[in-house]
Amino acid sequence: MSDQGTVGAAGAASRPEEPSPGPDDAGGSTGTADDPGSPSSPIDSDETRPRGLRSTDSAQSTLVEGSSFCVSGQRGDIGDAPAEGFFVRDTRVLSRWQLLVDGSPLEALATLLQEPYECLFVGRAPTRPGRLEPTVVVERHRLVASGMREDLTVHNFGPEAVGLDLTLSVDSDFADLFEVKENRAPASARRVERRVEGSSLVLWYDNGMTQRGVRVTARGAHAVPGALVMRAVVAPQSSWSTTVEALTSVQGHEQEPDFPIDRPLEAAPPARKMRGWREDTATFSVENTVLAHALDVSRRDLGALRITYPDHPEDEVVAAGAPWFMTLFGRDSLLTSWMTLPFAPRLAMGTLRTLARLQGRSVDPMSEEQPGKILHELRLGTDPSQALGGASVYYGSIDSTPLFVMVAGRLLRWGIPAAELSSLRGPVEAALRWIDEYGDRDGDGFVEYQRSTDRGLLNQGWKDSGDSVVMPDGRLARAPIALAEVQGYCHAAFLAGADLEEAWGDAVAAARLRDRAARLRADFHRAFWDESTGYFAMALDGDKNRVASVTSNIGHCLWTGIVDDSVVDRVVERLMAPDMFSGFGIRTLSADSCAFNPASYHCGSVWPHDTVICAAGMAACGHREEALSVVRGLLDAVEAFDGRLPELFCGFARSELATPVPYPTSCSPQAWAAATPYEMLRLAIGLDVDVPRGVVDVTPTPRSVGDVLVRRLPVDGGQVRIEAGPARAVVHGLGSGLRVRGHGA
Repeated sequence: MSDQGTVGAAGAASRPEEPSPGPDDAGGSTGTADDPGSPSSPIDSDETRPRGLRSTDSAQSTLVEGSSFCVSGQRGDIGDAPAEGFFVRDTRVLSRWQLLVDGSPLEALATLLQEPYECLFVGRAPTRPGRLEPTVVVERHRLVASGMREDLTVHNFGPEAVGLDLTLSVDSDFADLFEVKENRAPASARRVERRVEGSSLVLWYDNGMTQRGVRVTARGAHAVPGALVMRAVVAPQSSWSTTVEALTSVQGHEQEPDFPIDRPLEAAPPARKMRGWREDTATFSVENTVLAHALDVSRRDLGALRITYPDHPEDEVVAAGAPWFMTLFGRDSLLTSWMTLPFAPRLAMGTLRTLARLQGRSVDPMSEEQPGKILHELRLGTDPSQALGGASVYYGSIDSTPLFVMVAGRLLRWGIPAAELSSLRGPVEAALRWIDEYGDRDGDGFVEYQRSTDRGLLNQGWKDSGDSVVMPDGRLARAPIALAEVQGYCHAAFLAGADLEEAWGDAVAAARLRDRAARLRADFHRAFWDESTGYFAMALDGDKNRVASVTSNIGHCLWTGIVDDSVVDRVVERLMAPDMFSGFGIRTLSADSCAFNPASYHCGSVWPHDTVICAAGMAACGHREEALSVVRGLLDAVEAFDGRLPELFCGFARSELATPVPYPTSCSPQAWAAATPYEMLRLAIGLDVDVPRGVVDVTPTPRSVGDVLVRRLPVDGGQVRIEAGPARAVVHGLGSGLRVRGHGA
C-alpha cells in the first residue's frame, strides 16, 4: 500500500524543482508511480517523536581506514585502557603513545572527528608559572592507514614566550588482536626488540613465521629508549609545530607513508580512495534531516571500512566493524553488500569475487572448511592459532554460503550482465552443491550446523553467541541445529541460482532449482510452523524438536519468501506485537520469553540490520504500512545515536525508556549497521529492480520522510534519477526495456 499525501500550491512550492538532465541523467523513458490514495501509514501518525536525543559519548575515540584502526582516549593518548592501540593487519603495532608537556598529560578539551581515518584532539597544558589559568593549547591532528601520522601544534596564548619539553612515550607489544579483544596474555612469551636508530625509535617482532615492525620519527626530535623528546620555545600569541610518523613494516618491508609530509593531504591515498567511493556511489537528497544525516554518516563509514588485498587491489570488500572485526566476514560483508547493492554494486561484486577465491576446496574439521563453503572470517594476525579454528581462514558459518548465491542473483536483477557474472558461475554452483551435500547433514532437506571441534563457534547463524538458540523454557537447544532463517536463505539461493542458470543458458538446471525451492518452502512450513503459538519455530534441534521461542529470525524468513502465503498476516502481526517491537526496533527475542534480557547480546536486544531486514520482509509480503512503522522507529533510534547506528542496542520498551539504551561493547562503525539507512531509504521509496523481468518498483514516500532525490543510481548499465515525494514517484533515464510498476519494494 502507498501513503496518502496532499500536494497543493504550497506543497508544490516546497518540492525541489525538477533538475535538468545532467551528465548523470541518461536519456530514456520516464516512469511515474502516482499515489493511489490509500490510507496513511503509521509512520505518519501524530505520536510525539523524541527530539534532540543523543546517546552517551564514548570515553574513547576510534579511527578507521580499511583494516587498520586506532583506539585512543579523548586526549589522544594510547595505553590508558587495555583495549587501546593502533592495529594493522590484526596486530597491535602501537600499545603506548602518550604525550607529556613538561612532564604532565594534557587536559582534553575537544575531539573533532573529520574523516573516519582523521581526528583532531585538542587539549591544554597545565597552567604556566605565575598565570591564573592555562595559556598553552596543543592540537594533535592524527591520520591513520597502514601507518600513523600525527601533526603536533602548540599554541601559546600567553603574553610571553614559553619554553616547553614535549615527550612522546612509544611502545608496542605486537599483540594479536584476539589477545587484546579478550584481555588475555599471549600464548607464548613475546620478545619485542626495541632500539634507537639516530632520531628514530624502532620496535620489532619476529616469531620465526611472521615479522612485524614500526619505526617512529619526528622532525627535530631526539630519540631515547622508549620516547621521542622535543624542546620548543613558542613566542607569545604564536605557534610551533612538528610531525610524528609511525611507519609499519610487514615481513621486513616498510610500508610507504600514506600521508607523505611533502604532499597535500587531499592527495594522500586514503583521501583519494574516499573521493572515489563518493564519486562511484549514488547521491541522495532527503527532506527528512535525520535520514539525510544518517545516509551521510553511513556513506563515510562504509567508505572507510572498505579493504582490499594485495593480490587483487581492484576488488573492494567491506570489513565487518570497528574495533574488533576489521577484516572480511562472509555473512557481514554479504548482508552489507545486499543492502548497499542498489547504490554501490561494485562493492557487492568485489565481495563475491574475493569470497569466491577463498571458497572451501577440501574438508578440514579444525577450520570447518568444506568444498563450496563460504568463509566465516579471515584473520591476518601474528598468531593464527589465536583465531577461530586455529587458522587464518575459518569457515564456521551456516549462512554465508546461501547468502553468497543470493547476492549474485541480486546483481543479475539489478542489471549486471550474465556475461560479467560468468566468472562466478563455478563458485555459485559449488555453493549450491554445498547446501545439499554438506549443509544438509542428515538428508532431511534442511541445512543444519554442529561445530566439528571445540575450537569452533557453538552457534553458527548470525546470532552466534552461545546462548542465542534457546527453548521457551530457557534450556539451550542441542545441536545439530537447523535455523529457520537459514532455510529461508537456502530457498532464496535456489531461486537466485535458477535465475542465474537461466541467464547462463541452462534452462534444465534453472527448472531443477526452482523445483527444489518449492519443495523446501512446503517442507519448511510443515516442519517449522507451530499452530499453538501461531508462529514459526526459530529452529529445529538435534532431535528435530521445534525450538518454539518467538524471535526476529522469522522476519528474515519473510524477507526470503519462504513463508507460506496463508500465514504471512499472522507472522507480521506477531513481529509487530509489543513484546517484539520495542518502539525503536524488533527485539531478537520476545520480551515474554523466560530467557529475555534487554541488555543481552542476542536474547532481547535490538540489532538495526536485523530490524530493517524484518521491515523489508514485511514490505515484500505486501505489509508496507507495518514496514514503515518499523522504519519510523529506526529513524528515532538514528536520531538518538546522532546519525550512526551501532551494531546493536538494548531492547528496553520505548514506553519505559524514551531513548534507546546503548549496548556497552557494541561495534561502531559497524558495516551492516552502517548499511541499514540505505535499506531504510529503499523501503521509504519502495525501490526494487528486476531487469530480467523488465520491471522497476517505486512508490510515493511517507510524509515523515518527505521529498527524496536519488541521482546516479546504477541500473542495467546506465544511471537513473528518482524523484519521490508523498504524492508521486518518478524515474528518469530508464532503458527502453524497463517499465515502472509502482507498487512497494
